[in-house]
Amino acid sequence: MSTSVRGAIAATLLAGTALAATPALAQDAAPADAPKEITITGSVALTSDYRFRGVSQSGGDLAIQGGITVSHSSGFYVAMWSSSISENSLPGYGSQELDVFGGWTGEVTPGLTADVGLLYYIYPSGTNLFKTDFFEPYASISGQVGPAKLKLGANYAWKQKSLVNAFDGSSEDNIYVYTNLDIAIPNTPVTLSGHVGYTDGVLAPCYYCNGDKTGWDWSIGASGTIYGPLSLSVSYVGVSNLSVDSFTDDTVVATLTAAF
Repeated sequence: MSTSVRGAIAATLLAGTALAATPALAQDAAPADAPKEITITGSVALTSDYRFRGVSQSGGDLAIQGGITVSHSSGFYVAMWSSSISENSLPGYGSQELDVFGGWTGEVTPGLTADVGLLYYIYPSGTNLFKTDFFEPYASISGQVGPAKLKLGANYAWKQKSLVNAFDGSSEDNIYVYTNLDIAIPNTPVTLSGHVGYTDGVLAPCYYCNGDKTGWDWSIGASGTIYGPLSLSVSYVGVSNLSVDSFTDDTVVATLTAAF
């Protein structure tokens, strides 16, 4: 879901400092330019349509989103991200998606960065008639070549009670593999982005439309800084198979984000 994770609300940097009662203690305090052990970042966003792997989760309507990430200098992190959703797209799931996740990211070899972790999708206002929450481990590797950044990743959700076969009620698993390409235009605040993803399993774009357990999603767009912490992105998003209005139809998504 992320990814979507997958932004938030405030930004504060926490670093270890010491109040010295004596000159000796003052000498032990970390210098002002020492690396911060813990960093807190976040953002809030307004998007014209919350698309999860190409499929609308907000019924084609506006969605409010936000998240917060706490990172340690070792590369470990924990985070939360949330978005408003629509019963029209997700009957029984309520009006909110909350993603809680954590993992580790860092350079594994010069020029290549890995990111591995576990994501938990929660629907706090969902119905009690059936299970909605589920886990999804993820892993990716990315590298930078000049202005271009390439990322390859995979998410796998094992069989869980909330991932249900639409026809016989049995539990199903799901795998999602994807690649992202981001190219920063030199001497401008603009980045061009492309994405292609493939799903095999219960979370396929048209599984509940026509029973197809596989599907592709893609997007192409651009993003850039407007002013200070404000940025704007615009993308054309599509999925394969059956096109359902405000659900799996191709659309243009615009998102305004404030990062802290």
